[in-house]
Amino acid sequence: MNISEMIRTRFKDKVQIFEKTKKRIYVTIAKDDARLVVGYLYEELGARMSIATGIDIREGVELLYHMALDRDGVFVTVRTLVKKPELKMETFTDFLPGTNWIERELHEMFGVDFIGHPNLKRLLLPDDWPEGEYPFRKKTFESETEGIERP
Repeated sequence: MNISEMIRTRFKDKVQIFEKTKKRIYVTIAKDDARLVVGYLYEELGARMSIATGIDIREGVELLYHMALDRDGVFVTVRTLVKKPELKMETFTDFLPGTNWIERELHEMFGVDFIGHPNLKRLLLPDDWPEGEYPFRKKTFESETEGIERP
């Protein structure tokens, strides 16, 4: 059984799987179930977390956890959406220590609040950076007319 089949068998209709190639798999799952899939990949299949990334989209911030299964030569990206305006996501630091710094970065750059994270203090931005300002958030999503000059 390949990695996609193992994930589909375990999580059934909770996941949507897209195989870009045999070595590159994307798994989309609801925010509240993302920990289950990442935990399964890490704890049961022996994957390591390569990195996590974020993308600001109109509805929220899409979080992508890039997991490497080195023995199989496969990368699995677990995709989940943290919806605006709350932007709250349970931390993965309790079972995946490698997420500590990247969750801090995602918090600082996108404003995602990782519930239960042991230390969400500032990591990259200067101390005088304004609270509530997130450099990777797109201003164009705040309003349909932002940036349009009016006569």
